[in-house]
Amino acid sequence: MLGIDFAPLHVPWERRLQTIWVVWYVLMMLFLPVIGPIVLLLVLNTALWWIPAGMLIYFVYDTKLKKSSRQGGSQSSIIRNSSHFKYIRDYFPVALVKTAALDPTKNYIMGSHPHGIMGFSSVINFGSEATGFSKLFPGITPHLCTLDAGHSIPFLRVFIMWMGLCQVSADSIRWIINQPDHVGQEGHAAIIILGGAEEALEAKPGNFKLILKHRKGFVRLAIEAGSPLVPVFSFGENDLYNQADNPRESYLRAFQDKIKQVFGFSPPVIYGRGIFNYNFGMLPHRRPIATIVGAPIDVPKIPFPNADIVDEYHAIYMNSLSRLFDEHKCNYGIDENKHLEFV
Repeated sequence: MLGIDFAPLHVPWERRLQTIWVVWYVLMMLFLPVIGPIVLLLVLNTALWWIPAGMLIYFVYDTKLKKSSRQGGSQSSIIRNSSHFKYIRDYFPVALVKTAALDPTKNYIMGSHPHGIMGFSSVINFGSEATGFSKLFPGITPHLCTLDAGHSIPFLRVFIMWMGLCQVSADSIRWIINQPDHVGQEGHAAIIILGGAEEALEAKPGNFKLILKHRKGFVRLAIEAGSPLVPVFSFGENDLYNQADNPRESYLRAFQDKIKQVFGFSPPVIYGRGIFNYNFGMLPHRRPIATIVGAPIDVPKIPFPNADIVDEYHAIYMNSLSRLFDEHKCNYGIDENKHLEFV
């Protein structure tokens, strides 16, 4: 009707639940950072003032004394196994594919690519058990590392730490990969979305440009601890949203880069589908995502690695990631002439 492709009125209840939980996720990501603080400020002027006061006291205790967000988060098996993650998984759907075993007596740094717009694949695969991470990689506790800002947002902070998310700072990553056994398992994995907010501006269907060429800090941390590196690529993550054209020389990109520089996050101009139509809206398209976990790359343990050794293993990592992409791309509808581009 009028060029709009409306969703059918009669769909299985299962699909409706999938859409409802994806709506919840999108609203939480987009609006909770603004709504949460406003709600607390409004409550502060009521008889329930003790609620935000108590949250502030706990926040100070948890960040300054307990340091949960910098020490592996506060994983809750109840949250990680919650059924709503399974509905979000099935909306696309998302699949986690293992290509090699991970030794549970070791700690790892896993690079997750690409960032995408909202990081659905990383959250579902590593922030929950919806795709069976603990069954595929028994004995490994995953810790998805995210921007520090998210750990300061009321309500959101508690939820993401229950998922096992923690800060992406160097101290946080060092704590993870140097812990022999702090949650009842032997091995631990710090999962880093290496492209970060800058890579979100490249998240467009058919685009395989990764912000990685000059990001070497994760390699240095791995060598310091002797922790193997594991490349991870999610086919389909960049296909979930359309994004306004924003070449690097454009005014839009300059504005987006400035916002990122000031606030730490990028504001991509995106559109996907709606709840009742397939043409426009803020929901992601229902397109499959396959997350391929590559084989670990052993690195030497050198407490103070020099630039040459870091560059060497950074190049090895990029080559391994490229091979992982090339070996699996044809299985997911990618032209054999397409290759990863590192910038």
